[in-house]
This record gives sequence, C-alpha cells and structure tokens, in this order.
Amino acid sequence: MKIVELGCGVCGLVCAEHIAKNPKIDSLVLADARTNAADLLASRLKNDRISVKKVNGTDPKALKTLLKDCDIVIATMPWRLNRIPLEVAAKVGANYIDFGMPLDSTGPEFDKLDKMCRDAGIAAMLGMGEEPGMSDVFAMHAAGKLDRADEAHTYDGDTGTVEGLELFSLWSPVDLLDETSVPAAVFRDGRIEFIPPMSARQIYDFPQPLGPLPVYKTNHDETYFMPRGIKTLRNASFNIGIDDKFANMSVTLRKMGLLSKDPIDVKGTKVRPIDVVTAMLPNPADLAEKVKGHTGFAVEVIGEKDGRKTKVRMFTTMSHEKAYQLYRTNAGAYYVGTGGAIATEMLIDGEVKDKGFVIPEQLPTQSFLSRLGPKGITFKEDVFSL
Repeated sequence: MKIVELGCGVCGLVCAEHIAKNPKIDSLVLADARTNAADLLASRLKNDRISVKKVNGTDPKALKTLLKDCDIVIATMPWRLNRIPLEVAAKVGANYIDFGMPLDSTGPEFDKLDKMCRDAGIAAMLGMGEEPGMSDVFAMHAAGKLDRADEAHTYDGDTGTVEGLELFSLWSPVDLLDETSVPAAVFRDGRIEFIPPMSARQIYDFPQPLGPLPVYKTNHDETYFMPRGIKTLRNASFNIGIDDKFANMSVTLRKMGLLSKDPIDVKGTKVRPIDVVTAMLPNPADLAEKVKGHTGFAVEVIGEKDGRKTKVRMFTTMSHEKAYQLYRTNAGAYYVGTGGAIATEMLIDGEVKDKGFVIPEQLPTQSFLSRLGPKGITFKEDVFSL
C-alpha cells in the first residue's frame, strides 16, 4: 500500500502523521514544492516507510510520474489547486482524497468529473477534513435521530489568539481570503442561492468554552453536500467564525481589488493581488506553539420527531494547547488532518465501496464516529424539543 500526500501544510502533516502509524501502509511519500515542513516531520517520526519528494503539485507531467505506482493520493493543497491531482489520479488509476473539493459547486462539472472517476474505476473522496468532512458525518448522524430532517446548519468557532498579532489565519490564508471574497452559497427552500460575500453575520452561542461568537455565511462544501446526503432537507448553510476585524479587513481588500486572482502587472512583473496579501500574513505553521484558546464546531439538524419539531445538535471542541501537545499543531489543523486520516483509513479497510465521487455523507457514519475517540477527539449531542 503506497500513499502519496500532496501538500504538506499544517493540515496535511497532521493527516500524514496519523497515516504513518497505520501498519497496512508500506510507503508514505510526502510531496511538496517546499519540503522544509515535510523534512522536519520525517526526521521527528524516524519512520523508514516515509520519504520526502520535492514536486510541483500543479505540474501534470511531474504528478503523473509521482502517482503512477501509488494506491491513494491525498491532495491537501489549497482547494483550487487540487483539480490537477484529481485528473491525474483518474488517468493513472489512483484513489483520490481531498479536504475540500476542487470545484465551485455540485453542478454539471461535478457530474462530468464524477463520471471521469467512475470510468477510471477509482474512488474520489471529496471534502474529507473537518468542515467539510466531520461536520457532514455529524449532520448524517443527527438526521438519523429524527423522523424527518428539514434543516441542517454548520457553525464553526474559534477563540484563538496570538500575542502581538491582530490579523492571522490558523489554516491556509489564501483559502480563507478566497472564501471571504466570493458570494456565499445558501440552500433555501430546496435550492441553492447566492448572497454577497460577508453579508450575513450573526452571533452564534457555541457550547463552552467557546461561547457567543460572530459567524458569517460563506461558500462551503457542506451547503452542497448535506442536501445530497439528507434528501428531505429544505434549508442548509455553513457559518464560519471570523473575527470582526479580519472580516472588515477582508471586505476592504475585496473592494480594493486586492483579493483578485487575476494577475496584474507591477513594474513588469505579473502577480496575483491575493498572493501578495497572503504573503504578508504569517505562516500558520509558525504560530502552532504560540496560539492560545479553543476551536470547535456545532452542527444543528432541525426536523420532526414523534410529531414534534425537534433539534439535534452535535458539537466538538479542542484547545489549541492540546493539539500542540498531540501533533505540534493548532486545533483546527488537527481536526482537518484527522478527518482526512480517518477517511483514508476507511478506504484502506475496505469500508468505501463506491467508485466516482464520494462525499462524507456516504461514509458509514458510526464507523467514522468510532474512530474519533482513539485520535483524541470527543463529541457530544443534545436533543431539544422546539
């Protein structure tokens, strides 16, 4: 069993550390255009099944060489870059896993690439991190407690602070700024609608130790995935906790055109404005030991049980300090990487039978949940009559 991990940021390295412990793995290749972090992990783990390769994950030719003999590729680069690994995986017949699908929606393009993967005989497991990933599995479990599920909403929260910093991201800065700069998808009355970016803010009362925090609706895979998995849904949304200072900064940058992905000429050099902005933010890997506070998420599914309107809420929290003790990372990265590792293990163990696109809602729910505890993740569920 040969696995290639493509992209070695904070989330990918958590996944890799879990996978490296699996006795069914013969080799694990950590591939990235910048190998410093991968080299450090390989040196720390001292596992002779791990190797590190310098590879440009957007180079189809290099990827074809890298993936030609592998069984599974785990693509953990910024989500828009994962399209090329997906297509190469289908060409070489390698199963594929990512933490966020490399598509904007589950429309015609989704169906086309789904067929590509089915024709190739591979499982392409999309959105297998935290949100999407764990959150979708929580939604499926909660929906199973009801006679009919009408609504499903995911709420992400974080109280992380870093001394001396006002603006930072604990995961891919380019993905976060991208997410805050595009219209937000909302599933209303049985169909997807789009609202202006960062236009829907609310205060959500998270379970302690998070408490009340501002959240914003954004374009996220759950909004597309949950209605596919829970057929009775009429409404669904994703709501991410973003500090108001960061949110206001993002709105201003977007209005100035500084979050554009279209290259502009700067004194003879072509650059993407969003790349300049993200280059000015600290590397999340450099903050792991410094961040204090907690992260977590709650999933609420509302529907009917025994003739009464009922809400099932599932939630989990973890301190950043605990995540650092576990894998020298922050809690959000630990959640994302652990979700990806569990999905990979389920594929290795033969629990994923489908070919083509596989979303988290298709995973055996109880098996997924049972694998969280041994990896240090606890969760709770509450049921409320409304």
